[in-house]
Amino acid sequence: MKISDVRVRIVQKQDSKLKAVASITIDDCFVIHDIKVIEGTEGYFIAMPSRKTGEGEYKDIAHPINTETRQEVINAVLEAYKTQLAAE
Repeated sequence: MKISDVRVRIVQKQDSKLKAVASITIDDCFVIHDIKVIEGTEGYFIAMPSRKTGEGEYKDIAHPINTETRQEVINAVLEAYKTQLAAE
């Protein structure tokens, strides 16, 4: 798997933990939108796109199924976020 493109849109809400929304393209043929960049107590992390169930829980719509792929997505999105911040 190759992440062929990462696009980040900075969120301009003050006092919000949500810092950006990203989209990644995998192998130039599959895209995942609405990956959130969130500022937590121990730094930034990402949240995959999700929806609320009838029980009030949030379930991921799309997500990596192994640790290596998850880490690759995290690294790509957070690096693109930091690059976008530096450009603004």
